[in-house]
Amino acid sequence: MRVARAVGILGLAALFGCLLDRGPAAPGAACSLSGSGAAASPGSPQTLSVLGCGLVDSRFTAEVAVRGSVAYTTTWGMRAAPGDLIAVWDVSGASPMLVDTIVVSGASTLGDVAVSDDGTLLVVATERVDGSLVIFDLADPRHPRQLARLATPETYNGVHTAEIGRVNGRLYAVLAIDDLNGAPSPGSKVVIVDLGDPANPRQVFVKAVSGSAPFVHDSFLRDGLLFVALWNQGVEIWDVGGGGRGGSPQAPVVLGTAATVGGDAHNVWWLHDPVTGSRRYAFVGEESGPAQIGFSSAGDIHVVDVSDLSNPREVAFFHVPGAGTHNFSVDESAGVLYAAFYNGGVRALDVRGDLGTCTAAQQSTTSGVTRCDLAAMGREVGRGLAAGSPRVYVWGVQLANDVLYASDMLNGLWKLQTVR
Repeated sequence: MRVARAVGILGLAALFGCLLDRGPAAPGAACSLSGSGAAASPGSPQTLSVLGCGLVDSRFTAEVAVRGSVAYTTTWGMRAAPGDLIAVWDVSGASPMLVDTIVVSGASTLGDVAVSDDGTLLVVATERVDGSLVIFDLADPRHPRQLARLATPETYNGVHTAEIGRVNGRLYAVLAIDDLNGAPSPGSKVVIVDLGDPANPRQVFVKAVSGSAPFVHDSFLRDGLLFVALWNQGVEIWDVGGGGRGGSPQAPVVLGTAATVGGDAHNVWWLHDPVTGSRRYAFVGEESGPAQIGFSSAGDIHVVDVSDLSNPREVAFFHVPGAGTHNFSVDESAGVLYAAFYNGGVRALDVRGDLGTCTAAQQSTTSGVTRCDLAAMGREVGRGLAAGSPRVYVWGVQLANDVLYASDMLNGLWKLQTVR
């Protein structure tokens, strides 16, 4: 195993709108789960049993990306060591096995990690001052090789998230840039990067976020539509090549906006159901605060009907008392959404069919908006890492190889059984 390879030179406050650790010290790490693996009682959500775990105890684990038999996790903030490390895991066996680590030189914290759809590239966002997008070649997936690093005046504040996808066959990255007081350009921004030549990434679009937002947190790119999570403003939908309004990655056109109840729009997934053909719903994560790593979090999943892109509207929600959602992964063929819920572990929802029609007893009205409550509708079908010991704080989930991978800030990388 090779350890701590430095990969270049360029660039801890808490993530804006993310975790605010103002409570007691975070719990220690462990990879032996007890108290949450019992079979579910009849009529209750299925237990997503633990298949294995890869321990990380010196850093807080952040996002996860999986391709084939290899997984990549990033690290965040400061624990015993700074969040400047990418871990590479062999996940072919029951428990993830560490095969390489990469220290991103000059970075104080990492965030997003993603693998391109053809498996050739790994991209990682670096946050805070001297923020950047680091691009790795995956000719040897177990030992990524740095190919390029994009750092511009627009990324200087820090790249909070970096989502990748194709428009008309060409690969792009959409970056959510932090706000940073005292910086040359302090406001939050959306930056689009052309990765058609990954060794020479090109910034092709920049848009400052309105002060009423006041920042962008994440995005979702699919079929020439870009969904942008604009915190207090909700979700904005852009035509970047598939919306019929002449938009492109270089010149997006705004199609519509949905203000979700409670604001704090954090992340998005636009569902394409291959069984029903429906593309009606987008799921929006709300990340409320303050939060304490290992102890508490808040924020619901919001369901937005986007059948009319010019007039999207929220129709349903899912709430977990005492816990808040973070990132999603969706098994579209099975119609199941898996959501990281920080101290609430992982929750699985049945998202097939009509989510916006329910009985009066299954409805709830907040701020004048009446919505269906997915929990009251019996839509929760699975739970993982949701109780017992050790404490968990699940940042992200990734479905791959009929297994659910969960990146846990406290303990590392878990492999879970999916809903059966």
